[in-house]
Amino acid sequence: MNNLPVALMHAVVYAATAGVLLVAAYYVLDLITPGHLGRQLRGGSGEDGDGAAPSQSAGLVAAAWMVSNALVLFTAIWTNGQTDLGTALVWTLAFGALGIVLNILMFFAVEALTPGSLREIVCVPGPVRPLAMLAAAASLSVAAIVCASIA
Repeated sequence: MNNLPVALMHAVVYAATAGVLLVAAYYVLDLITPGHLGRQLRGGSGEDGDGAAPSQSAGLVAAAWMVSNALVLFTAIWTNGQTDLGTALVWTLAFGALGIVLNILMFFAVEALTPGSLREIVCVPGPVRPLAMLAAAASLSVAAIVCASIA
């Protein structure tokens, strides 16, 4: 593509589309973890009186979740960028949604295969728990598999 204004417009459209999907991915993770994910990441604010420390486990899982979904979106855009914008957006939306769904399924698979409740363990304040490391690795594994299927 040699037309700079068109390329810039495509970049804005891709960024907006990916941004919406990443926000959706964050809210999905918030829905499947107990409590409010933002509060788990920030810790107690003092105004609510709990003063709880942030959950580093929640931070690791949320970061891996976002990177995983961003990698899928990147790959969908990168591999389809030379097609028309409509086709590339359909691929981006389809694989972006698939990445979110597969991350949900993998999260629940890890929870089913390990003792205890992953959703509760992830939200415990304090240092990173080993199960959170496994959940983060599983999320990144989903990205690798989906990215390979796109390419």
